[in-house]
Parts: sequence; C-alpha cells; structure tokens
Amino acid sequence: MHHTPKPRSLVILATATTAGLLLSGCGGGTNASSGGAKDYSLTINDDNHIVQQELKTLSTGACKTQNAALPLKIQTLPISNVDQKVQLLAGQDALPVQFAAGGTPELTKTLDKAGQVLDLEKTLKDLGVWDDIQPAAVKTVQNLYGKFNVMPYQFNIEGIWYNKQLLAAHHIAVPTTYDELVAAAAKLKGAGVTPFSAAGKEGWPLTRLISGYLYRELGPDALQAVADGKAKLTDPAYVKAAQAIADLGKAGYFGKGVGSIDYDTGVQQFLTGKAAMFYMGSWALGDFNDKTKNQVGADNIGFMPFPTVSGGKGSADQIPANVGLPVAVSAKSYDSKVGDWLSCTAKNYGAASLKDQGTVSGFKPSGDIGTLPPLTQEVQDTISKTTTSTLWFEALFNTKATETSQTNAAPLVNGSLSAQDFMKKIQADLDNG
Repeated sequence: MHHTPKPRSLVILATATTAGLLLSGCGGGTNASSGGAKDYSLTINDDNHIVQQELKTLSTGACKTQNAALPLKIQTLPISNVDQKVQLLAGQDALPVQFAAGGTPELTKTLDKAGQVLDLEKTLKDLGVWDDIQPAAVKTVQNLYGKFNVMPYQFNIEGIWYNKQLLAAHHIAVPTTYDELVAAAAKLKGAGVTPFSAAGKEGWPLTRLISGYLYRELGPDALQAVADGKAKLTDPAYVKAAQAIADLGKAGYFGKGVGSIDYDTGVQQFLTGKAAMFYMGSWALGDFNDKTKNQVGADNIGFMPFPTVSGGKGSADQIPANVGLPVAVSAKSYDSKVGDWLSCTAKNYGAASLKDQGTVSGFKPSGDIGTLPPLTQEVQDTISKTTTSTLWFEALFNTKATETSQTNAAPLVNGSLSAQDFMKKIQADLDNG
C-alpha cells in the first residue's frame, strides 16, 4: 500500500482523540465577497497524506477539466489550535472551499447553524451523484452530524482481526457470540498465547470494546441515548459493559502491561503472531498488507464483527464505522465550478483510492480498481453490505469526557479502577460539559 500515513496519524484521524483540534481552516483566496471561489482550496491537517494525494491524482487525471477551471490548492496545518482558526475564518466569511471537519461534531454543527456548511445531501442529489455514496457512509455521517454534510474521503469499519492459524491450531471456531469469544480467550491463554493485542496506552482501543459490547447488548442507539440524556453511563446496563471488558483484563487476556503498550507495539504484537486477536479499524489494512511488517501473512488474517451478546438487542451486522477525518464544504463559496469538482470526485474517488492506495472510502468504487489485496476486498464487501453502522465509544462525548475515558481505560482493565467509577468519572464530565 503506497503513501500510508504513520499509524499514529491514522489513529488520530480515526478516533479524534484530540477532539476539537481536528478542525482546520486557512484562507485560500476563497472569500465569498469576491464572487465565488478562485481556486478549489482544501485545508487539512498535514499528516493526512491519503486525501491530499488522491485529490492531487484526480486533479491531473479524471478531474483534469474541473481542475483547469478551478485549480486545486491544498494548505496544510499541524493538528494544534486549528479549530480556533476555522472559527476565525468563518467569522470573516473566508473559509476555504473544503476544510477538515474533525471527529467531534460540535463545531461543524455550530458552523452549519450559521449557514457556513454546504448541505451535501441536497447538493449531491441536485448534481445527480448521490447514489455514488455508500449507504453505510451516509448513515455514519448522519449519526455524527445529524445530516449528511461532510465528504467521506475515508471510511473505516471496525471489528476483530484474528490469526487463522493460531485459532485452527487450538481447535477454536471463529466466535460468533461474546461467550464464545471469552471461551476462546481462556483456551488461548491456557495454551500460552496472548488472546488480545491492545494499545492500552492510547486507551481508545480498549474503550471501543466497551461500545462494542454496549451496541450488542442494548442496540445501535445505546450511546445516542446517553447523548440525548435518556440514559446515563452509570446505569446498570452501561456499567455491565465496562465490567465485561474489565473482566477480560482481570483474566489476563490482554497480556502483561497493557497500559504501557502503544499503537505501533499493539499492531506489531498481532503481526508477529504473539497475539491471536486484535480489535482495530480497517485503517490497519496498510500495515496488514505491508509484507515487511506483517510476519504472519495477510492470507492468515481473518475479520469478524464484534460478536453478539446473549439476549441482546443488537446484531453482528451493525458494524462500527467512522469517516476518518471528514471534510466539510463551505456553503458561501459554492458555485457551479465547485459543483463540477464535487461531482467528479463522487464518481471517481472510490475506485481511485482503492486502486492507488488500497484504501477504502465512503464513495462507491466504479471503474477500474485494479486487483485488491483479499483483506481489502473483504472490507469493501462488508461495507457494501452494511446498512446500519454504529459509532465509537467517545464519538458523541465532549473533549473532557473523551480524555477521561481514554486515560482511564488502562486502569479499568488492570483492576485499579472499578467499572462503576470509570463510568462515573466520564458521566460527570458529560454532565458538566
């Protein structure tokens, strides 16, 4: 896979650990008062190489005509204090045509209310390219923003990747229920194999297991209910989910010192065959398809959705998903030339990103996608079949609650913080946010 960003940058993109810091804006000669866009300006965080490179490729290829009429101009900013920058530019009616919209929806919602964000559902329907968006991506964006108003240049699904040979060697069938998953972990640990690789230092790979359990137990609206104030994380059913994941830690299923394992080490543990299973998003395909990193072999990796919980309301075809770092479009700079670019992108981006980089987007791939690595094909197939997507644990939290959740995940699984107290701390931040 070419041009893959460092895993850390992907982690940030995919999880919005830095919540409000993912919004970037930069003047781009796109002041509304000057009568439309002068260029097709995009402001994005500097470590998001994939989107930048793919748009550059389109500008010299499939969208060459659109680029001649309105040249692509990319500005990059480091991920730091850029949310203030975008607010400042919005106040001056000087937002670029496209700008990184971040993983926490609040700022985009605020800008939308102020008339700054283009309604992409209406626009893409008017342009006749709405059917080029994957239904699962539409649903994910709507879950985050309440409407479809960002371009899903990246689209990731999440689940449990597993080492086929390790499971087969220990006569373990791929688990489809949570009880089977725990039984498999017990068997593996008994045989001296670490059941789960997890980056406890970052925290979010552990909290995603909590949301996985919650969605299977309570259904796909479990965390929306908390955001809407209809439920609290301190309610017994929610504490039960945190306890389930704490129990995995107590049993030693994450191996030793999970709190000090960072993202790169977590990936490495799985790809060197030291751990049998690994909960992660499909952004990890870059590492899985990299022969120098993947010592177990891509053919030896399987994907299973988070399994069902006995008696639960959720089902395994409700796949956790995110749109990486989505990009919003300025309503005030929209004109027919911008529309031409959006149209061209919707038709061509999906296939181009698969062919050029082996990365999955929220656009349907039409046209030549080349020969995809089997794992990438499996992810693409899963996405095209998914109609209901769920969000990650902190997706609808404020910045403070997100930080509290992720810094306390390791203490939860190493037994130094109870499930009740873990949820109480986060709920307090939600109540005060």
